[in-house]
Amino acid sequence: MFNGRAIYNPAGKAGEYAKWACNFYVGCSNGCKYCYCKKGILAGVMGQNTPQLKKCFKDKTHALEVFKNELEKNIVEIQKTGLFFSFTTDPLAPETIDLTVLAVDICLQNNINVILLTKCTHFLYLKNGTPRAGFAFLIDYKHRQKIAFGFSLTGCDELEPGAPSNNERIETMKALYRSGFKVWASIEPVINFADSMRVINKVYGYCDLFKIGLLSGEKNTYELKKEALFFIEWLNRLTVLGPKFHIKKSIQKLTNYTNEELSGPFVGSDFDLFQVNLFQT
Repeated sequence: MFNGRAIYNPAGKAGEYAKWACNFYVGCSNGCKYCYCKKGILAGVMGQNTPQLKKCFKDKTHALEVFKNELEKNIVEIQKTGLFFSFTTDPLAPETIDLTVLAVDICLQNNINVILLTKCTHFLYLKNGTPRAGFAFLIDYKHRQKIAFGFSLTGCDELEPGAPSNNERIETMKALYRSGFKVWASIEPVINFADSMRVINKVYGYCDLFKIGLLSGEKNTYELKKEALFFIEWLNRLTVLGPKFHIKKSIQKLTNYTNEELSGPFVGSDFDLFQVNLFQT
């Protein structure tokens, strides 16, 4: 993840989100207290409180040049799965959105689907009647079948002091969904299953896919397993005509269930979000 490239193949937990991903920055202004980038030996570099361009790039222009070259070398494979933004920062934060928009534009010009994951909402709204940075491009209706907007939802605003509230994110998801965009949610980390169920209920009907995983380092106790099994049963009772669910390996290991065994609304990590049309008409 922390390398001299812009585009790479994620591994581990990140690999359950995407086959190909792009990171231009490290650090994030959302201030999430559970952030995995703030843990471990690289926390001093990865876990900064403001986004910083990766040191392998001289500046934004150089970063985009590297991105173009890497995209060209791997374009056939990336066209198959799309490109994910990003794992080491929020790609739609005020400090990062300009470079993200330029890279997304290049992807769309090359027939590559784009998957975004954010906690930000500012890009969707006007300020004094003027579109904010990236607004006009990202929300252009001609891109609605090529961009999937993902939002992290934990239901715990107090753990995400620098980010818009979970309710603000949910309202933004609904607005994007109504406009015809693909919308998905990362219910990770699950701080507690009650809060996860609450946010899923709020956005249900406006979301194509939920990816759900436990807090990193969570101890697998009997009580946690009991709650997780109840949670899976609850998901399974939701209509099969609705959104899809992907339970990540952390929950699979805890419950001894796989997405394939559960079937119905449960899908594997290779589920193609751009091939579905669930609630939209």
